[in-house]
Amino acid sequence: MAVRALIFDVDGTLAETEELHRIAFNRAFAEAGMSWKWDRELYAELLKVTGGRERIEAYAKRIGAEGVDAPSLHRRKTELYNELMVPGTVELRPGIEDLLRRARQINLDLAIATTTSRSNVAGLMRATLGEEALGWFRSIRTGEDTKRKKPDPEVFQLVLDDLGYRPEECLIFEDSENGLRAAQAVAVPVVITPSIYTGEDDFSGADYVFKNLDEPFSILKFTPEFVFHGLSSDVRDLLFHG
Repeated sequence: MAVRALIFDVDGTLAETEELHRIAFNRAFAEAGMSWKWDRELYAELLKVTGGRERIEAYAKRIGAEGVDAPSLHRRKTELYNELMVPGTVELRPGIEDLLRRARQINLDLAIATTTSRSNVAGLMRATLGEEALGWFRSIRTGEDTKRKKPDPEVFQLVLDDLGYRPEECLIFEDSENGLRAAQAVAVPVVITPSIYTGEDDFSGADYVFKNLDEPFSILKFTPEFVFHGLSSDVRDLLFHG
C-alpha cells in the first residue's frame, strides 16, 4: 500500500534541541532560587521520562523534594527555551529539510506528533524553516493535546485520526525508545535516527535505524531493493536518493 503521510517527532528528530531544553531547565531552576542543576549525564537519565513537567515531578520524587511547583517551573522553562530559540542557535538535523521539501513535491502529507509544547514547535520552525513552515503540516499534535505522554500512543493516534489514514499508509520518524514504543502501539512503520541523548536506547523492533536522514539514505551507498519493499516507488526514491 502506498505511503501517504510522514509523521515526525520533534525534539531529537527534527533537530538536536535537547541541550537547549537542558539549559532552559537549569535557568528556570536558578531563577526560582533552587540548587538543582541537571548535567548532561543526569539529563540523559531524565529523558526516559517524557514531558518537561513530568520530568520535573519525577526528579523531585527521586530526590525527595517537596513543595515543588512543577507546572510553574515548566511554564518558565518553556519561556526561556523560546527566548533562546533564535535563528542560528539550532539547526535541523541532516537531511530533514530536504526530506520535507521532497515529500511536499510528491504531495505527501506531513504531520507532527510530539509531547513537547506547541510554542516550542512554533519556535523551532521560526528559527529554522520560517514561521510559514507550520503550514506545511496537515496535523500538529503536541503535549497540550494529550493526557498521556509517550510511550503511550495517544499523540500518534490523534494524528492518525486527523489524517484519516490507516497505519500502513504512514511512516513515523522518531529518535527515542519511548517514541518507538508509542509508534509500534499504533502499528505504524518506524524510521529511527538516534539523537545525541538516545544513542544507547533499545531500538529493537524498529523497521529502520539510520544515523540521520542524509547520507544513510543515499542510493550511492545502499541498494534499496531489499528494504522498503512495501513502499511506493515515489517514497522509496524520496528516502534513497543520490
